[in-house]
Amino acid sequence: MQRDEQITRLREAFRMCEKQQRGHVSLVTGAVGSGKTSVLEAFGEWAADAGGRVLSAAGSRAERGLHLGVLGQLFHSARLAPEAAAQVETLMREAPSVVPLLEASLETTDESSAANRAWAPVLHGLFNALLDLAGSGPLVLTVDDVHHADPATLHCLLYVTRRLRHAPIVVVLTEARMLRPPHPHFRAELFSQPHFTRINLPPLTVEAIAQLVDGGAEAAARETAERCLSVTGGNPLLTRALIDERLREESDEDPAPDTAFDQAVLGCLYRHEPGVRRVAQALAVLSRPASTELLGHLLDMVPESVAPTVRVLRTSGLMDCDQLRHPRIRRSILADMSPEERRAMHQRTAEVLHEHGVDPRAVAEHLVAAGGADAAWTVPVLQDAAAHALASGRPDEAAACLRLVSRADVDDQQRVTTTAMLVNARWQVNPLTVNGHLTQLVRTARNAGWPTDTALSTVPYLLWQGRAEEAGEAIAGCATDDDQAHSTDAGRLRAMRLLLSLSHPDHLPAVREAVAAGGRMPVLPAVGYLQLHALTVLGSALTPAAEQDAVATAEQLLHRHHTDDGVLPVLTAPLLALLWSGRSDRVAVWSAALLERPVVRHNPVWRAVIRALRAEAALRLGDLSGAEHQARAALEDLPVAAWGVAVAGPLATLIACATESGRHGEADQWLAQPVPPGAFRTPLGVHYLAARGRHHLAMGRAHAATADLRRCGELMRTWGIDVAGLVPWRLELARVQLSVGNKAHATQLLQEQLRVPHGVDDRTRGRTLRLLASTAAPDHRRKLLSEAVNLLQNSGDRLELVRALGDTGQTLQRAGDWAQARLLVRRAYHLAQDCGAPVLAQRLVRREPGGLPAYPPVETPEPEDGLSEAERRVAALAAQGHTNRQISSKLFITVSTVEQHLTRVYRKLDVKRRTDLPARLVAYAEPLVEEVQGAAT
Repeated sequence: MQRDEQITRLREAFRMCEKQQRGHVSLVTGAVGSGKTSVLEAFGEWAADAGGRVLSAAGSRAERGLHLGVLGQLFHSARLAPEAAAQVETLMREAPSVVPLLEASLETTDESSAANRAWAPVLHGLFNALLDLAGSGPLVLTVDDVHHADPATLHCLLYVTRRLRHAPIVVVLTEARMLRPPHPHFRAELFSQPHFTRINLPPLTVEAIAQLVDGGAEAAARETAERCLSVTGGNPLLTRALIDERLREESDEDPAPDTAFDQAVLGCLYRHEPGVRRVAQALAVLSRPASTELLGHLLDMVPESVAPTVRVLRTSGLMDCDQLRHPRIRRSILADMSPEERRAMHQRTAEVLHEHGVDPRAVAEHLVAAGGADAAWTVPVLQDAAAHALASGRPDEAAACLRLVSRADVDDQQRVTTTAMLVNARWQVNPLTVNGHLTQLVRTARNAGWPTDTALSTVPYLLWQGRAEEAGEAIAGCATDDDQAHSTDAGRLRAMRLLLSLSHPDHLPAVREAVAAGGRMPVLPAVGYLQLHALTVLGSALTPAAEQDAVATAEQLLHRHHTDDGVLPVLTAPLLALLWSGRSDRVAVWSAALLERPVVRHNPVWRAVIRALRAEAALRLGDLSGAEHQARAALEDLPVAAWGVAVAGPLATLIACATESGRHGEADQWLAQPVPPGAFRTPLGVHYLAARGRHHLAMGRAHAATADLRRCGELMRTWGIDVAGLVPWRLELARVQLSVGNKAHATQLLQEQLRVPHGVDDRTRGRTLRLLASTAAPDHRRKLLSEAVNLLQNSGDRLELVRALGDTGQTLQRAGDWAQARLLVRRAYHLAQDCGAPVLAQRLVRREPGGLPAYPPVETPEPEDGLSEAERRVAALAAQGHTNRQISSKLFITVSTVEQHLTRVYRKLDVKRRTDLPARLVAYAEPLVEEVQGAAT
């Protein structure tokens, strides 16, 4: 393992000794864990095979006080004859307990002379015993970790090395790089010997590590080696442990609580002096680059004492530059510290960082870890850090800081401010945890006469819980002077009035006033302006007017701010505006982009809300499986009980998905989930009523469906938000009327739906025209269906497009055009399968009296290429040379869906471009859809 050069040098020394009968001494130096022992063992085995006699020993920190302990190991490994063993034992027993100081040779004293005279016969006898062991080949003495050897042994080893000119003895010692050599005079004299060689062991290279990973033959092995090097710095002990962990993971073995890598890290530390471990622990707690001055202050050491420790940690691979090399190393070190040690170190770290003027967020992190904020300076630091955390979208960090402040001794105003911030932070993690604090905050604000800042801070959370009257009371209690019309408080007050009106539209007159004043937006601070602007856009979507373009403004807001931290709550308003303006396709795009933002991981509430919006958008685009997946994920992020009145949103989506998929029992289960009564005072409650009405209709309960849908209409007209993008209740009610045979009333409702001013999007218009075609004369029906197909294709609602294509096919069949009818039904069948609506797909092809002929399940043998039916259709058209947009138009799917299908096709068929698609796929291409378009028109 990259040690061939070092072992070769030792072998050369052995051969030279064998040839010239002259000894040699080598010192192998390396960091802890650098493989010194492995080098020593490899050389010892080779030397024994080459005819040498090998005696081995190892030093130990625990046996430093054992007189001649290491020398005894050497002779014990020689397996001496009884007589020779007795002689050596006698000599070692006679050895004086006092070892002459090595520096005594520089200045002779009576004491040192006496000690040397006492040692002389012992050293002479032991040296002769070693010479007797040389035999026909050189004698090899190997001592591992010589820095831990006892002084008497070192004295004897120096005696031997001084006489190597005429003795066939090879001495190989190893030592680790330590803070300070324990025996500097021994090393000084050793280095001065003429037949001395020092051999350094460098860190492993990428190439060497790659040899340990699958033999290094593949590019993947090199990539793994590079990752290992970044973690271990090339330390062989750490590298082997990391590779062992990888092999254990690949073999699906249960990981041990203390992994091999953890043990290796601690092994490196505990084999050093305690001071090295203290610095490593300080670095682990700091979790940031640290200068020697900072470490010295933290550990009450002078920087000059810290510098050697840092060098040792770097050479051992644990440090890189001014910090621990990798988070894995940090975790290993922290896990070895007791909770009390960690808390004390975090407390000390917070104090030192504060004194050094470090950012309050970094200081607060350590205060939270220490669990204490007793000093007066900690409260403003924690409050500042909490404010930054909230602004950057980290409510979890903010809540941790504020919990400490809430336990500190602060005045009443600080306590109110802290409670308001704590409600904000904890609500974004789990709304169920703020009930007590929110009630306390409302009571405090009411008793104090509704101070603006405190009162307005309660409004969003009261509305979430359906406590609209209390929210209205808080808003009404705030008063701003005309002179302060452009102040921050005035902007917040206006935004909260809008929020109250939009979430509970019985207050909607305020929305109309705000929308009308849209061109006179006050100059406000950035955050206040953004919130007010976003809510105004949502208001313009619910109360559309010719001069207002809610879609364009919502797009601008999302484009400008979707990468900003801390604005997720604000961006839900333009997302809703797009959804209720009939642009579900854009909601799908923007919600996917927002969910990919790293900050979303720390905001369970807003992650759940965005997923719920994405689910509803997917439902309106006909993607039933995608809608169900996102809605279920939203309820996993946030349990039903925590949603407040907003739970009507994801539940409505899941009810609709189950109904459309024909899983009516599952829809009943979602309907059994509790919904707060206050939800039906909100726009989301109207969603829920419409979904429940559709389910009633699917189950044949026309009367119940009519009741729910009429209630939708009454609420929306009363509120003044009769927008089809919210719920096209007339269209849904017309479906019910058609199911009971009341075509006249259905026609009236559908015509009214088309006449709603500024509130009919393409999807609603296409759906309305499809239903209207069923009431029209045959000669007019085909024209209405053609327009419906075009509108629904443009809107992206594939499920409704399936129904429109099916109706067109039925119309053609009745006109006697069986071939074109069959083509359209085939297309609708495939599209229904792609949407996850098998019940609708089967209904299209089921043979019924006067209906269409059954769809043949297989017309050509399918190759075993692993492609799904949808993927094969896309691949076949691509093989014919059609562009993605052309394929999209022919198959009535989006360009994005075409791209996703082709990506999977390339992977399954192992090709890189459409020109590589096998020619056999052309045989599976369906007739060109010019025929379909001709049939539709």
